[in-house]
Amino acid sequence: MRTTFLALALSVVLSLPAAAASFPCAKAETPDEKTVCDTRALNDLDVEMAVRFDILKDLLPMGNRTKMQDDQEAWLKDRRACGTDVACLTAAYEGRLKVLRGVLSEFAKQGGQ
Repeated sequence: MRTTFLALALSVVLSLPAAAASFPCAKAETPDEKTVCDTRALNDLDVEMAVRFDILKDLLPMGNRTKMQDDQEAWLKDRRACGTDVACLTAAYEGRLKVLRGVLSEFAKQGGQ
């Protein structure tokens, strides 16, 4: 059942059309948030990151969820430090997505157990 859910969730992530950022752009306050909202490529990376994070949050055991949440909060601080630097923000998203993709891949290999 979990493997089927994971396969379905991954297919949704991979077929997502470009969407708004994972946070309300109308309420963006920090330079990094405003840059994500104003830059289509960053916006798309943000949506992918948020969807993968939400999928994992529902699939991982409680202890792993806590670590993933802590890692996400640390990552958000790193993203914030990029300010309006698009190259820095892109690298931050690509690094975080690499981690999240890896965790999903390992989860899929284990059959969701």
